[in-house]
Amino acid sequence: MAKISKQTSDTPQKSKPEKYVKYHNDGSIWAKGTMLNGQPHGYFEWFRKDGTRMRSGYFEKGKQAGEWTTYGKQGKVFKATQMKKEKI
Repeated sequence: MAKISKQTSDTPQKSKPEKYVKYHNDGSIWAKGTMLNGQPHGYFEWFRKDGTRMRSGYFEKGKQAGEWTTYGKQGKVFKATQMKKEKI
């Protein structure tokens, strides 16, 4: 007899990353990245209405990770922030 496993919040979900794009009201891209199991995962970018990049960085299972970069209105790096790792 086959054993049926019930998926709980503790059971890792197996899904493929999906592209994510969100738009400003005027139709320009506001944010783009990748979602995994309904959470941001991987590289994300946010943009101003004029199309210049505003912020970029990585997510790991919905949490900011590594270096995040904020860009000025001219597109040059304004600041870089290193995200702290969470203590387990």
